[in-house]
Amino acid sequence: MSTPTSSPDAADRHARGLNTLDAVTANAGNAVVASLRDLAPELADFIVDFAYGEVISRPGIDLRTRQLTTVAALAAMGHPQLQLGVHIQGALNVGATKAEVIEVLLQIAVYAGFPAAINAINTARRAFAEFDARG
Repeated sequence: MSTPTSSPDAADRHARGLNTLDAVTANAGNAVVASLRDLAPELADFIVDFAYGEVISRPGIDLRTRQLTTVAALAAMGHPQLQLGVHIQGALNVGATKAEVIEVLLQIAVYAGFPAAINAINTARRAFAEFDARG
């Protein structure tokens, strides 16, 4: 298993990344990272250390805004449905509402096309149901 480098900054970045990952995605993000450890441990570390430890944890905007932005970007791509579902639930975890997520996805139709928006709405339906089932 790969571990962060031994510098204090790297250890802080890794801890910050784990904390932010947990705050945003709870078990879903941890499961994604764990699923990569056997075959691509470096990718798991990139997600924790860079994506969550360096970028998503930045203080410039709140986690709710970051997650809605991530939902928009993934929806506009039109194909990463698994990741989109995780980040829709992440948006809900950090305070976004279902109505806000839907508004973001409606905006996608204008800029990325109706197929991308329809795929995203269908993913949102599943993500909302999973989120509600968790209680």
